[in-house]
Amino acid sequence: MNAMLLREVRPIEASPLSLAEVPLPSPGPGEIRVKVSACGICRTDLHVIEGDLPPVRMPLIPGHQVVGTVDRQGEGATRFPAGTRVGIAWLRHTCGACAFCRSGKENLCEAPLFTGYHRDGGFAEYAVVPEAFAYALPPAFPDAEAAPLLCAGIIGYRALRRADLPPGGKLAIYGFGSSAHIVIQLALHRGCEVFVCTRGESHRALARKMGASWAGEDPAEMPAAADSAILFAPAGELIPPALRALKKGGTLSLAGIHMSDVPPMRYEECLFYEKNVRSVTANTRRDGEDLLREAAEIPIRPKVMLFPLAEANRALQMVKADPLQGTGVLTIGG
Repeated sequence: MNAMLLREVRPIEASPLSLAEVPLPSPGPGEIRVKVSACGICRTDLHVIEGDLPPVRMPLIPGHQVVGTVDRQGEGATRFPAGTRVGIAWLRHTCGACAFCRSGKENLCEAPLFTGYHRDGGFAEYAVVPEAFAYALPPAFPDAEAAPLLCAGIIGYRALRRADLPPGGKLAIYGFGSSAHIVIQLALHRGCEVFVCTRGESHRALARKMGASWAGEDPAEMPAAADSAILFAPAGELIPPALRALKKGGTLSLAGIHMSDVPPMRYEECLFYEKNVRSVTANTRRDGEDLLREAAEIPIRPKVMLFPLAEANRALQMVKADPLQGTGVLTIGG
């Protein structure tokens, strides 16, 4: 099969992914093989490719927002019949035995495996996943629009949940990439007001078009303090101004898997008055199921830009340079 293969970590500007012919994977016990039709791209892929996340295996097929149809079932796999459309996300295995797994916090599992990092992902014509970690996809979304929901959507949903946004409250979003495009739709559907802080006038214009009541670059210029905030940009230097722009008792949710260092900040300005900072680590399968259900009810319409599989390097270069609005999606197969 054809796949975009990473042989060594390098800056994305060097186009480290190469189109290669690799053996067709076979599903093991409890696994399914998926014929891939679309795979979203995101900053986590960049963190894997460029080595911000320590390499764990090479060569590697990245990609963890995978949409396709079940092509083959491994021994004992009965959950999804052949031909069923499914999604594969970042979380692909947990131990099921540690204290976190037993208490419903499988996103904190002591021995997790992730798609496109520990195991090959969806920048390929076929991918394999344990059927217990695949998602049934609502018919409301075509393949390309379903792909961003499997990471941008799921992580955005968990970040929103961690931010404790009250009904009808004010939410500040920092960065306006893939996840933010989905979260703004969730928040507005719930009757909340949204402020967006982001670089680039085109991103601010799109935020306003999507319903943000204010979009700017400086949090100090927001028209009111926020009840909750989500930092999607991997920029630790934004944490102090984001905290200063919160109401008393407000919560800042940090959605990135990787972030630059946080600078010193004044306790009285940023953390006093019971302000909260919460990180987000992966997701539980329940997060994914809840997001897909609510997204179909709204329905959410992810904004996507399509690329052929062979142009994965160019698509990720656009993500890094920040001109991409919405989510880049690789289209695969016929």
